[in-house]
This record gives sequence, C-alpha cells and structure tokens, in this order.
Amino acid sequence: MALFLNGLINDKRGKKEGSQPVPEKRLTNNIVFRKIKIALNLKDEDILEIMVLAHLPVSKHELSAFFRRPDHKHYRDCKDQILRYFLKGLQVKYRIDIDFKGESPSL
Repeated sequence: MALFLNGLINDKRGKKEGSQPVPEKRLTNNIVFRKIKIALNLKDEDILEIMVLAHLPVSKHELSAFFRRPDHKHYRDCKDQILRYFLKGLQVKYRIDIDFKGESPSL
C-alpha cells in the first residue's frame, strides 16, 4: 500500500529529485491521510470541504492534529471512521454520478 501511495504522489506531483522515499513497513491511517493529501495537493480548506460533503464536518484544529508528528502533544490518531468519511467525500467531489441527496452515507 505504501508503494501505491508513493507512486500516486509521484504520478500526481512529479518525481522528487534524488533518491525516492523508502516505503513504510507499517502504515497508519494518519500516514495514509497525509499521503493522499500530498498526492492530490489538498489544502486544509479543501479537506474541510470534502468532510462536509461526506456529512462529517471537522474543525480545522482537529484536522491539523491528524497531520502532526506522533510525538507532538496535540497529535491525534486518525480513526477508521474519519478516513472512511474522507474517502467517501473524495468520491462525492470527484465522481459526478454520486450524490447523497442530503442523507448520511452508509459506510
């Protein structure tokens, strides 16, 4: 999975000069979230909009806690539900044929 996400970053943003990053042996939801953010060149406002599309609004402070280093005092683990809603929101934003019509998405 780490190889796929690193390849997605290279495909969308272009290869970085020098040696390529070594894929992580163990991925967390926070790492997956960060790699997708980097690959799609999303800003915090974009992610907040995507979360609203998925019917799970989060605050900017809560969002920034997911992207901090694990040893930072305000770091927060990204739970499966948050990542699922983010991926569902990406579907709503980038696929034209999906529309929740105001109801909560079934996950």
